[in-house]
Amino acid sequence: MSAAHNEKPKKDPENSAAAEVPADPAKAVQTRDKTIIRTSFVGIGANVLLAAFKAVVGIVSHSIAVVLDAVNNLSDALSSVITIIGTKLAGKKPDKKHPLGHGRIEYLTALLVAALVLYAGITSLVESIKKIIEPQTPDYSTVSLIIIAVAVVVKIFLGRYVKRQGEKVNSAALVASGSDATFDAILSFSVLVSALIFIFFHISLEAYVGVIIALFIIRAGFEMMRDTLSDILGRRADVEVTKEIKRIINEEPEVMGAYDLILNNYGPDKNYGSVHLELRDTMTVEELDRLTRRVEESVYRKTGVILTGIGVYAYNTGDDLAAHIRNDVQRIVMTHGWALQMHGFYVDTEAKRMRFDVVLSFDADVHEVLEHLYDELQTEYPGYSITITPDVDVSD
Repeated sequence: MSAAHNEKPKKDPENSAAAEVPADPAKAVQTRDKTIIRTSFVGIGANVLLAAFKAVVGIVSHSIAVVLDAVNNLSDALSSVITIIGTKLAGKKPDKKHPLGHGRIEYLTALLVAALVLYAGITSLVESIKKIIEPQTPDYSTVSLIIIAVAVVVKIFLGRYVKRQGEKVNSAALVASGSDATFDAILSFSVLVSALIFIFFHISLEAYVGVIIALFIIRAGFEMMRDTLSDILGRRADVEVTKEIKRIINEEPEVMGAYDLILNNYGPDKNYGSVHLELRDTMTVEELDRLTRRVEESVYRKTGVILTGIGVYAYNTGDDLAAHIRNDVQRIVMTHGWALQMHGFYVDTEAKRMRFDVVLSFDADVHEVLEHLYDELQTEYPGYSITITPDVDVSD
């Protein structure tokens, strides 16, 4: 990635009352945290009650499937507790040791939740296998069946509520919890069906249903861990966000293109970024300063993304030969499948120097393709000093 020029640190609006940016994104963060905590408390209350009722039913009726379903509800409640703690810690203000805030704590707590889910799943699997080896005859009552049926209905409504709130505040943890609750309703329904099968046909499927539930819990834990690790490692920036940022920037009449947009994530909805702007080569520093400040403010106000650095590419103006060379070079570059984009082109026809950036696909051998491209252009433009900077395909 080419080095950014004119890069300067910006004050985090959450860390400085004097920051000259609107406060709407900061208020949105506070509202988001309150929604997550309130929704998590609802989940805790519902899951604890369900776990208690199911545990009693499972113990009285000697049903391992119902007991494991109760354990699953209890682990869901514990997950909600950890989500609350993580949200509180992640909401702490930036300090000297952590100047960009504590938002990534949410990802660490999500890992802990995933570990708990995996533990619950593995424990449930072991207990279910024991029951297959040494079976016990279940004994269901009408009350126990009613409780299981009510649990199914509660879980369906709880899942829809939590998932809707998660989508509303862009919380992956809540969306996952909502989906998990809906899935729990399906699993509880399978327990109910197995109970009815035993009552009417005297066929005990308890332990086998327990194995199925355990496997689904383990799968959910692995998926949660995989997604959270992806967040920690660094995902590709959301395409809708990057398109919106570039759209905002390109609305400025002076901007001829926005490139090399990189977003660094420090927790849900806490993004810092840098970008390069292609501008005419006749702009003054004063004009550039006004433009970059305007872009920073507009992007933050509309997306919540803080641009910490804005670099520039000079665009040849008033030179027909330069425009012709640019089009020709772009034609040559883009004939290759590994070249995704060319930008930042500038040529000094008198000094015979040209430079540009090319975005390469991830499967390209950087050294090999650049050497090939350099030889091609050197043949077309002998005597020119050519500088090609490879860029990584980090955002759309």
